[in-house]
Amino acid sequence: MLRECIEGLDIKEDGIYVDLTFGGGGHSQAILSRLSKGHLYAFDQDEDARANAEKIDKRSFTFVEANFRFLKRYLKMYGVQGVDGILGDLGISSHQIDEAARGFSTRFDADLDMRMDQSGTFSAKGLVNTYKVEQLQDVLGKYGEVRNAKTLAQAIVAERINHRISTVAELKEILMKYAPKGRENRYYAQVFQALRIEVNDEMKALEEMLVQAVELLKSGGRLVIMSYHSLEDRPVKNFIAQGKVSGKAEKDLYGNIEKPLVAVNRKPIIASEKEIKENNRARSAKLRIARKI
Repeated sequence: MLRECIEGLDIKEDGIYVDLTFGGGGHSQAILSRLSKGHLYAFDQDEDARANAEKIDKRSFTFVEANFRFLKRYLKMYGVQGVDGILGDLGISSHQIDEAARGFSTRFDADLDMRMDQSGTFSAKGLVNTYKVEQLQDVLGKYGEVRNAKTLAQAIVAERINHRISTVAELKEILMKYAPKGRENRYYAQVFQALRIEVNDEMKALEEMLVQAVELLKSGGRLVIMSYHSLEDRPVKNFIAQGKVSGKAEKDLYGNIEKPLVAVNRKPIIASEKEIKENNRARSAKLRIARKI
């Protein structure tokens, strides 16, 4: 939904914008094409993203090799105190999924890695071989919504007694025994999603970014966030509606909710049937747009 994302930013040609998830650079290129005197700061912690960013030779572009949870810190380093728009395309990038060696996909055999920041030391391999049953159960249930999380966690811990679980194939061999018949691929995806989110601390990073984004946005500035599952969409929706990711919204003396954002689109924007045919990943995408009050 490239067009919808760019339109949602309501770009000013002299504005300052942030692409939180540079990836292959598609969104950044589209933003840059609409800037004349403005500037774009693009964040990504992935080494492959850095290589893609090096192909952009424009004075109006700055690549920041960091997780977007450090948004405010790095923009301050560049002397940026306010921005006109922030765009985030959450989750895993198509490149990361398609790169077999990264261990994100169930389609290929590879080391159980799943690190978005390849300089990090904690991987999915470390997770499945060190977490206790209770910890694994919590991760699988909370981040993958795996129904038999406890049973699967016990199976993983029992299996690693005999040998270390190091590859995608070795983990899938365990999952096969517990996956619902006819829904095996969905089950694998749920488990891999849970591990990936835990390895990269994605939910906490999202919460930290939302708080910083509101502080950085100028009055009238736009926050445009595209998510791919309810775990991501729910906190974004809550933050826009209540000014908080979770818990009760703060109210003023008159009982009005104190919130810094107002939703531009009442319901999330979803992909058209045409786009879903061209890009199956868009099937689960939800786009929310908000404006700083």
